[in-house]
Parts: sequence; structure tokens; C-alpha cells
Amino acid sequence: MRRKLAAGNWKMNGTGAALQELSELAIAHPKPTSDILICPPATLIHRATQVVADTAIQIGGQDCHTDPKGAHTGDISAEMLKDAGARYVIVGHSERRQDHNEQNETVRAKARIAMDNGLTTIVCLGESLTEREAANTLDIIGGQLSGSVPDAATGHDLVIAYEPIWAIGTGHVPSLSQIGEVHDFIRARLERRFGPGVGRSVRIVYGGSVNPGNAGDIFDVSNVDGALVGGASLKSADFSAIITALEAAS
Repeated sequence: MRRKLAAGNWKMNGTGAALQELSELAIAHPKPTSDILICPPATLIHRATQVVADTAIQIGGQDCHTDPKGAHTGDISAEMLKDAGARYVIVGHSERRQDHNEQNETVRAKARIAMDNGLTTIVCLGESLTEREAANTLDIIGGQLSGSVPDAATGHDLVIAYEPIWAIGTGHVPSLSQIGEVHDFIRARLERRFGPGVGRSVRIVYGGSVNPGNAGDIFDVSNVDGALVGGASLKSADFSAIITALEAAS
């Protein structure tokens, strides 16, 4: 059985005061039946790991560089993330693909070095509204999946996040059938590429305006193994409700 994952991406939000939300989350879920992950800004990773020490909450990074070290001012390496206490990292988020013009090859290189450093890697995939309206969603997702995921990936170090770009932070959510179609497509592609064993062990999570009100319905969809949550993960009460919905669907 794939263990469910509730992952929160704080993006460029949060200072030291926000770490209180982690303490409250840990109190609310002392023995979760799903994995709980928070990816705060890099400035908070080390302090966050101290706050959640001896709890079930895990900490991750929001990005890493393709190189192990070097003259890359402002960037952070996978090794640095691990040294700071991170156990996961997100790569290929649509905001990185758009704002920094990251292509599939770059995402693949980041995923590879993250895995080499022992980080479970969340590879994000998603189509734009124009691509959705042109009925190109599966072509886009298939291309991103094949181009962004390293050949050596396994169910232990890879998570796929389907995040339709047009749904991120907008309040708009695909229909349940649309989510199911994409998640089933990703599962079939993973099984075809890696074989049934690995293909069935990789978790596929949904992201894009997930909130306490819609989470339960989304988690009942085929091949949805959890969520990558943005704004609703910033407050422990909201994220806790999503976790509860996920565990009820498990």
C-alpha cells in the first residue's frame, strides 16, 4: 500500500513567527496514518526541523540547484538542504518553470541530484488553461513526465504532483473526472516505463486550490495519494482539516 502524503508548500511566505503553526500541527496529529510534510522557505528549514523534532512532521525544501556546489549566488544545493535537515524537495513547480524558465531537462537534473543526496523528490507537472482548453492536457503531462523524471527513480524517492497551472491559487479546481483522468494516465505511464512494481509504488498527489471544503472529494478520486497544498498549508487549522480528510479517505 502507498502511504498517503499531505505536503504543504509555504512558497515565499513565513518568518520565524510562522513556526508556531508547526507546533500546533504536531499537537493536532501526534500519530498520523499519513506522511505530513511542510516545505518552508529555505531560511526556516533548520529551525523548522528543530521545532518538529520527535514529531511525525517532516520538512522539505522548495527547490535545489542542478549542481552540487559552485558559483551560483543565491541558490541552494541538494546537499545543503539535506544538511539543514530536509528530507524532501520540490522540483519543477510551475512557478519555477514560468518565473525561471525551467525546462524539463533542468527539472530532471534537479531531481537526479536530489535523489543522489537521499531526498525524496516531488516532481511537479501541470498544464496551462490554454493547453487544457485545446484538449492537450495529456500530451503536456506525458511530455513533462518523461522529460522531468530520472530513469533511476523509485517509489522510495519519487512523488509526482499533478498541479494544473490554472488551478494554483485561483480557487478554480478541475472536475473530479478531470483529476481522475490525469492521475490514471500518470499511473499507467509510470507502470509502462518503470514496470508494475515501481510504477504502482510511486505516490501521485494533487495540487491546485485544495482546501478543507473540497479535499475529501478529491481524495476519493482514483490514484490520488494525497495533496500538495499551497495557501491552505500556512495555517495549521486549515492544513489539519485537509490531513484529517486524507486519513479518512485512506
